[in-house]
Amino acid sequence: MKIELIKKLPKRVAEIVRLVGRIADREGISVYIVGGPVRDILLNRKNYDLDFVVEGNAIEFAEVLNMALKGSLKTHRPFNTATIESDEERIDLATARSETYKKIAAYPDVSPGFIKDDLFRRDFTVNAMAVSINRKSFGELIDFYNGLNDLKKGVVKVLHDKSFMDDPTRIFRAVRFAVRFKFKVDPRTKRLMKESILAGCLGEVNRGRIKKEVESFLKEEEPLKCLEEFSKLI
Repeated sequence: MKIELIKKLPKRVAEIVRLVGRIADREGISVYIVGGPVRDILLNRKNYDLDFVVEGNAIEFAEVLNMALKGSLKTHRPFNTATIESDEERIDLATARSETYKKIAAYPDVSPGFIKDDLFRRDFTVNAMAVSINRKSFGELIDFYNGLNDLKKGVVKVLHDKSFMDDPTRIFRAVRFAVRFKFKVDPRTKRLMKESILAGCLGEVNRGRIKKEVESFLKEEEPLKCLEEFSKLI
């Protein structure tokens, strides 16, 4: 399945996507738009975040890209990610990677991988899709984990049983997405959410991260609904 990316994006965003794709072809690497922007394009919702995954060294790629954009480049070497900021946009680039968690709510150990590995580390299937921006496959939807099907059904579903142990803050995000999109949390996912709470996993998360998730509730169109749905899990 191919998505008509250029028609769905504002002119400036489309220009950047094309530029990133041209540089990727020149450098001989694969680059994808990932996560929330892909989900929202498929839902015909506005989301012009520029989140890219690079099957290669994202920091080196960002350095080359920034030579053309002349923005402000920040790198995060422990996670092999980079951000380019200018007056008009923010571009996030990450090296395709796999993650392992030594304990509940710990920051992950990361290692380079491919797009399939990178999508598997995502929170929910509807956020685990990518779109290729290389010339030969431009607009091709990458969907290893049936995210499009769950999107059509209106379902929030985790990718694996340890998801809420790896990152308990995903419980907040499951509620937030379900309320925002009028989706349902699938039964297995809801069971895993409750089991994680009963096991005290949220207690392993530092207060700063919990505070950030609660603040995200308050930024939603229906913050009280988010709080109500979350309270039903406790």
